[in-house]
Amino acid sequence: MPVTQAGLEGIVAAESEICFIDGDRGILSYQGFNIHTLAEKATFEEVIYLLWHGHLPKQSELDALKKDLARYRPIPKEVIEFLGKVPKAPPMDVLRTAVSMLGLYDSKARDNSIEASVEKAARLMAQTATIVTTYDRLRNGRPVVEGDPNLAFAANFLYTLTGNKPDEVMEHVFDIALILHADHELNASTFAARVVAATLSDIHSAVTAAIGALKGPLHGGANEDVIRMLLEAGDEKTALAHVQDMLANKKKIAGFGHRVYRTEDPRATHLRSLSEELGRRTGHLNLYLTSKKIEETIKEQKGLNANVDFYSASTYYSLGIPIDLFTPIFAVSRMSGWTAHILEQYRNNRLIRPRADYTGKPVGQQWVPMSAR
Repeated sequence: MPVTQAGLEGIVAAESEICFIDGDRGILSYQGFNIHTLAEKATFEEVIYLLWHGHLPKQSELDALKKDLARYRPIPKEVIEFLGKVPKAPPMDVLRTAVSMLGLYDSKARDNSIEASVEKAARLMAQTATIVTTYDRLRNGRPVVEGDPNLAFAANFLYTLTGNKPDEVMEHVFDIALILHADHELNASTFAARVVAATLSDIHSAVTAAIGALKGPLHGGANEDVIRMLLEAGDEKTALAHVQDMLANKKKIAGFGHRVYRTEDPRATHLRSLSEELGRRTGHLNLYLTSKKIEETIKEQKGLNANVDFYSASTYYSLGIPIDLFTPIFAVSRMSGWTAHILEQYRNNRLIRPRADYTGKPVGQQWVPMSAR
């Protein structure tokens, strides 16, 4: 009998060399490199290269990637016009549409060769970030900030978003956050991207599907829910009563538990310390303290661990990032993982076509004439 599992939980749907997760031991690795090693030693650009090519870049390869990411930052004027004219809408809706538009103006949009797809992946990495920062500037009536080719990916994003070049600590914190969100095996959005790529559709269509999946509240929107809860809870003294009230009313507390991990999410380990460090520097230490109090309470009463969303919320808020951009930033980082999986799908493709366990009426129903219904 075929195995049927709701939500495909525990079902192996593909072979992949990109990401390994051991949920029982709290292990996450990209191409064999433990996430703790990458968070401590790598830059986001190195991780992008690692995900795409399977090995760490030499200096010349890293320099070439950085050069490509910088020169691909500008987006077509038609996309800029769209971002300026679109009514104020949820940024994830705007991002989904704008990324799809990029495919209309990419000269290699119909070329699915690996060489062309790697080039398009680099453009998507750079231009997705530009879309997010450009839209936020335009919707707030502020002039668009041109990227600085001398700035790395993380620093340039913060610069074009705020108009101020970040200090080394802020750049480093954001760089690590991007690394931690870069890939996570066959999560919902990555699986959606691979399903589309498996039909031999183009890379823009595949990542557009991924963005559509990520915008769902059960996938990418949890960090937005977390920060709103933290702001509503107030300081650490009132947080406990707030959480107790939520638990008593059986309300879901965002940022806890994970489909895969049975122990602490290894990404949360780093974001917890980053939240504290950045909170002290930016005057938002209360958010970290409130987070800590809520985490301790949920762990004690429900046995649930904080996941990546819980401390990324206070980290992004302390960086001065608008709340409704938290999920788009998730997309900016995860674009590296999505494109890596799409490239892997293209290299060894087989159409993804699962079966369903039929639970409907008995087969062979008799037709009832209209007059007798």
